[in-house]
Amino acid sequence: MPGKSGRQMLDEIVAQDGHPAVVFVTGDSDTAVAVEAIHAGASDFVVKTVGDSFFDLLDSRFRQAFLRDRLEREKREAEANLREANERLEMLVREVHHRVSNSLQMVQSFVAMQAHQTEEVAAKDALAATQNRIKAIGKVHQNLYTRGDLTTIDLDEYLATLVEEFRANMSEGDTAVELVFTSEHVEVSPDDAVNVGVVVNELVSNAAKYAFADRAAGKVSVDLDKTDAGYCITVSDDGAGIAEGKSPEGTGLGMRIVSAITKSLGTQLERVESDRGTTHRFVVPST
Repeated sequence: MPGKSGRQMLDEIVAQDGHPAVVFVTGDSDTAVAVEAIHAGASDFVVKTVGDSFFDLLDSRFRQAFLRDRLEREKREAEANLREANERLEMLVREVHHRVSNSLQMVQSFVAMQAHQTEEVAAKDALAATQNRIKAIGKVHQNLYTRGDLTTIDLDEYLATLVEEFRANMSEGDTAVELVFTSEHVEVSPDDAVNVGVVVNELVSNAAKYAFADRAAGKVSVDLDKTDAGYCITVSDDGAGIAEGKSPEGTGLGMRIVSAITKSLGTQLERVESDRGTTHRFVVPST
C-alpha cells in the first residue's frame, strides 16, 4: 500500500482481533527479515522471485496458512466450549453439594427435635451421637460448595471447624473439657474427609463422655500430622484410662462405625491405654 511498508501493514493487521492469516512477501533474500515478520505475527513468508514458481509457492503458502488459521480457530473454539461446559458442570456439582448440605441440616434439625421430645437418657444420647455424625458429613458438603476446587478438601481446615463444634458442645456438659487441635496442611478427597471426620467425631465424643468420670476437668487432643506413608490422626485424652481386664467404654455402634471406616481407608485403629489416659491413632496411606 502506498506510503506504508509491508512490516507496517503487518503490524496493523495483527493488531486487530480475529485477524486473518498473513503471508509476508519480501524481496529481501535475508531470512532475518522474514523471521522478524514471523515473530511479529505473520503465519508464513515467501521471498519474491521472478517466474511462475513464485506464484505457485505463494498459492501453496496461502493454502497452508489458511488451513493452520482455521485449525487454530477451531481449536480455540473447542477449548472455549470445553471450559464453558466445565464451568456449567462445576456449578451444577456445587449446587448439588449446597442442596445436600441443606438437606442434612434439615435432617439434623429433625433428630434434634426428636431428642428434645425423648425422656429416655439412652435414646437422647443415641440421637445426639447421630446428630453429630450428620453434622460431620454436612460440613464437607458445606466446604465443597464454598470453595473453588471440588476435588479436594483441606483436611486441616475441615477438622478445625469440627473441633470448634466439639468445643461448643462440650461447654454445655458438667465436665470442663479442654480441646486442643494441632495440624499440618493435608489435602484429601471429599470421601476421605467425610470418613476421617466421622471417625474423629466418634473418638472425641467417646473421650468427652467416658474419660473424665467423676472429674471436674479434662483435656482431649486432636493431632493431624503428615507421615512418609500418608497422614496420621491422633486423638488422645488425659483421663483415667482403662483398668487392666476391663472393657473400654463406648465399644458399641460408634466404635463399630470407626472400625468399618478405618478399614475402608486402608488402615486400622490403634489404641494405647495408660494410667495417664487413652490414645487412639490411625495412619491413612497416600493414594
